Amino acid sequence: MNAEIDISNVILRTSRLTLRPWRQSDLDDFFEYASVEGVGEMAGWPHHKTKADTQAILDMFIAGRKTFAIEHEGKVIGSLGVEKYDERLLPNLSDKKGREIGFVLSKACWGRGLTPEAVSEVISWLFGEQGLDFIVCRHFADNPQSKRVQQKCGFKFIKYSKYKTANNEVKTDCVNLLLKDEYKQKSEEA
Repeated sequence: MNAEIDISNVILRTSRLTLRPWRQSDLDDFFEYASVEGVGEMAGWPHHKTKADTQAILDMFIAGRKTFAIEHEGKVIGSLGVEKYDERLLPNLSDKKGREIGFVLSKACWGRGLTPEAVSEVISWLFGEQGLDFIVCRHFADNPQSKRVQQKCGFKFIKYSKYKTANNEVKTDCVNLLLKDEYKQKSEEA
């Protein structure tokens, strides 16, 4: 079952990043990375053509209280959402508390280990502070970068599904799962 999540008063920090709620003052940074062709498309949405496109999504992020801004060196470089997962995909977990995470990072920051750093911090918060039993994360079959991030963070592939993107494409989606018990066991071994 989907757990209730509200990040509106949550700030998480790693050695290089701050994960925090979005602010209206983030508009320019958000547009800068979201308007680059290839960034949104990797996550199933078209890159932003105008600041009005970005403003509409920014307003949704702020009102929804479930998406972190990823800040690096004083600049927002991405987002990490804690979404409701499709409960029909995982009926065997209906008695457990879970959510799905998704992430996007500025193309200028790819390949520096920032996404796994952000994802790991949010995983720790979701299992520790929020008491989740599992976390779902998905990626398109043709997105090896997201696959690697999820593998680094301990997610295991469980099934394929079909996903209709905001561009009305139907893509093959890889559904990955991280169980709290497995996460705790790996943390203790490390």
